[in-house]
Amino acid sequence: MLKRILVGLGGTPFTSVATQIATELAKAHHAQTTGVTVVNSRKLAKLGPVPLGGDAYAQRMREKKQDVTQEGIESAIAAFKTHCADQNVVCRRIMHEESDPFTAMISESRYHDMIIFGMRSIFDYGFTEDPDKAIIKLLSQGVRPILAVADTYRPIRKALIAYSGSMESAKAIRHFLHLNPWPGIRLHIVHFYKGSPREPFLLQDAADFCQAHGFEAQTDAVDGHARTELLAFARETGADLIVMGNSARNVLLRQLLGDTVLETIKSADRPLFLSQ
Repeated sequence: MLKRILVGLGGTPFTSVATQIATELAKAHHAQTTGVTVVNSRKLAKLGPVPLGGDAYAQRMREKKQDVTQEGIESAIAAFKTHCADQNVVCRRIMHEESDPFTAMISESRYHDMIIFGMRSIFDYGFTEDPDKAIIKLLSQGVRPILAVADTYRPIRKALIAYSGSMESAKAIRHFLHLNPWPGIRLHIVHFYKGSPREPFLLQDAADFCQAHGFEAQTDAVDGHARTELLAFARETGADLIVMGNSARNVLLRQLLGDTVLETIKSADRPLFLSQ
């Protein structure tokens, strides 16, 4: 059941896509929305080394960066409110976060069913000096499910489920089916392996579970690595959305972008449904 949606507003192309998808889902499910701004005022104040006598110029540059950022955020908020009004969706409130750009999102996520945010924008638009650490923070704090949107909008008609056979990926399937954000969506389950399939009935069991929830699911086992081949497979099969599980413990241990989830977030050109 989808009744509350939290939307990250960062004033980027990802924000307009997040806004459109959030209001469409909210209208379809009679859900409410909450907006939270994503601004790092401390990072905006940093300009690097300032030459002797350049303090006044540096201050003007700080103020200009802050003004431009504020204009972008205000525009994003106005567009968000307009979309909600046009779709007859209740916007509960707008949360303003200006220190740590993700603190309010983490806090508010406890009382929302889905978080919609352009996670790739953390890399593309410099919200933080350490993007992988920021994502690790979101995942490790239990912020899920996250719908990580791309920078261009696409209707969601087909979902590709990346199923490794792990408990995390099984939970992601279960969470997606229970939430059922897009009723009637087509499902395609893919399992990547090297050498030989992990379990002979792995995909069939997953497909049977989807069928129990009213979804027919196509299945494929692919000899290869999900980290390097998942996005290409999604494009080839015409998937509009990728469903993935994540292990916060695994991410914290490895602390690098080589992890399949983090690498996909960094490169994805279509939305990701991230859960555990």
